[in-house]
Amino acid sequence: MDFERLMARHKDAVYRQMVRMCGNADDADDVLSESLLSAYRAMHQLSDEAAFQSWLAIIARRTCGRLKRREALAPVLRLAELSEQGIEPASAEPSLDNQVIEAETKACLLQVLTDLPPLYREVYELRDLQGRPASEVAERLGISVAAVKSRLHRARALVRAGIDSGLSA
Repeated sequence: MDFERLMARHKDAVYRQMVRMCGNADDADDVLSESLLSAYRAMHQLSDEAAFQSWLAIIARRTCGRLKRREALAPVLRLAELSEQGIEPASAEPSLDNQVIEAETKACLLQVLTDLPPLYREVYELRDLQGRPASEVAERLGISVAAVKSRLHRARALVRAGIDSGLSA
């Protein structure tokens, strides 16, 4: 079997699969190169040249899987290296400033929601906070889907305006 001929004929199709699987062209290039090298070394195991593309694709998928597992473990390995050097990572707790900002933002949002006219608050809570479909909200409130959309649009505008004025005060 002529490896170069088979490679030239099938590598582009396998490369396209790897772009989709790996998520980017750089990783797909690396995976394809490593897979072609592995296939070349194991060429004696392939008995049917018609199966070359499938065989290469299997090798590439396994190689991509190994790459993804390595990438997933990279942050853990970096933390372990830092720990070995006596460097401990910063606390996962948000800073006091961030905690205060978050509390103020939540309080502002709750006040804005409380101040919404009931006509808009019901629709906003059901659609945006609970994620209910417009048809269900319309049926529950006894209004049309168009009315739900209109009220939701107005409610969102009021929420944005309330948050803007509340946070800038």
